[in-house]
Amino acid sequence: MALSSTMYTFDVALSHVDRNVYESLAIKAACHPSETEEYFATRILAYCLEYTEGIAFSKGISDVDEPAITVRDLTGAMQAWIEIGSPDASRVHKANKAAPRVAIYTHKEPRLLLRAYEGQRIHQAEDVELYAVDRPLLDEIVQRLDRRVKFALTVTEGELFLDFGGDSVSGAVVRHPIV
Repeated sequence: MALSSTMYTFDVALSHVDRNVYESLAIKAACHPSETEEYFATRILAYCLEYTEGIAFSKGISDVDEPAITVRDLTGAMQAWIEIGSPDASRVHKANKAAPRVAIYTHKEPRLLLRAYEGQRIHQAEDVELYAVDRPLLDEIVQRLDRRVKFALTVTEGELFLDFGGDSVSGAVVRHPIV
């Protein structure tokens, strides 16, 4: 018998000062049994950091033709392809041809990912945005994963501040150039 996904609900008070985005988000997300907690937490954090009209999770990690997160305009055209983890160079190449903007949020060591991209063909690689999540910050989020999670996320000058009911943690999501 196959294991089923676990549903999580996140209530997030988002204050992304750098992007002038202030929203109360109610995020329902399924964690597939093959997803690590770190991958799942990175996916939730990326959703919050990228939040805009038209953002959505894909149908699931088993759909290889879709990114983890998309942003589509009102016509359904893809505006952003957002990957999580460590996609291979051919996937990033395909993504950058399919969407005007590509972002990757990784919970892994970014130097290893960048080394894997060296000498590989990636369409307009200089435009790809690679973000590495601060490991201690990610560990704090993973420790607080529960079926229902409530937190406030403030982003200012590239620094992230999370408040879990009075218990605060902070860290950064750092951008690394692909080329």
